[in-house]
Amino acid sequence: MTDSRQRPVSRAGVSAGPRAVVHLELHTRDLAVASDFYARLVGWRPERIDTEHGCYLALGLGGNIDGGVVACATERPVWLPYVEVDRIDAVTERARQLGASVLLEPREGPAGWRSVVASADAGQVALWQRKEWR
Repeated sequence: MTDSRQRPVSRAGVSAGPRAVVHLELHTRDLAVASDFYARLVGWRPERIDTEHGCYLALGLGGNIDGGVVACATERPVWLPYVEVDRIDAVTERARQLGASVLLEPREGPAGWRSVVASADAGQVALWQRKEWR
């Protein structure tokens, strides 16, 4: 796998080429039902994490991707892929230029920054920029 720092850079200053999905998150109204379903179906065992914003169930999905289940007031359960990017601000702005709505402006968390963009025809995707630990 190629290091993201070695990717070609576009005119917008954003790395060119395909980007990896690094996290998969299920948004649902019922954490217990959803986590029980996936535990029985495919063996995903959730780890409960309590935060200032509520409860989160972390999932080890196997392979090189992790995930989680989030309780929220969604009309129906929806999976949200997180795609790693080099520059969260630039890629979020690029999504806006391509006609997407920005549902969540770039926001810093303990391990990085995220934003969420949506297009009527392309669905929703979360953009993720990892913090560099030095």
